[in-house]
Amino acid sequence: MAADISRAGVEKAYGRWAPVYDLVFGKVFDAGRQSTIAEADRIGGRILDVGVGTGLSLSDYSRTTKICGVDISEPMLRKAQARVRTLRLSNVEVLSVMDAKNLAFPENFFDAVVAQYVITAVPDPEGTLDEFVRVLKPGGELILVNHIGAESGARKLFELAFAPVARRLGWRPEFPWARLVNWAARHGGVTLAERRPMPPMGHFSLIRYHKS
Repeated sequence: MAADISRAGVEKAYGRWAPVYDLVFGKVFDAGRQSTIAEADRIGGRILDVGVGTGLSLSDYSRTTKICGVDISEPMLRKAQARVRTLRLSNVEVLSVMDAKNLAFPENFFDAVVAQYVITAVPDPEGTLDEFVRVLKPGGELILVNHIGAESGARKLFELAFAPVARRLGWRPEFPWARLVNWAARHGGVTLAERRPMPPMGHFSLIRYHKS
């Protein structure tokens, strides 16, 4: 899709966001973050946190949950690494710059994969979801929290109009639920376990898939 976002564009955008990300998005996305962490801690074991960013979530995981965090933005990740050192988060095993679609982990490695506000900010959402499932153990869970685009009405019109600006800021706002439905059907190895509305205003969803 010629007008869609690119890896280089996303990397550059989040490099710009790094100094102010916590201030701008910390409270807005807190409910989604806390909900995904609760689900990951329920599963326990070793968790992959994709798009770990500045590490806002890291201190909220249980200290018995082992965390590997990856992000495309080196400036964001430097802030996460500083947070781990300052708070002495010994359960954080790895923080690494990595492309979400090309993870340097073996198959069937993680008990859960967490991706908070990531899927609408990658060039190939379906391919990226495939990669998440690849590194997930059978019986494990893929836990997403993400904006889901409106199917109709004024909000859909706004999302379409806002899309060119949003892409320059690092994400795509017009992401319909049907894309996830179609992806799961094509993949065949996952089952939808839950879709739960999240603040602000229910425009976001916590989405859990179980790997067969």
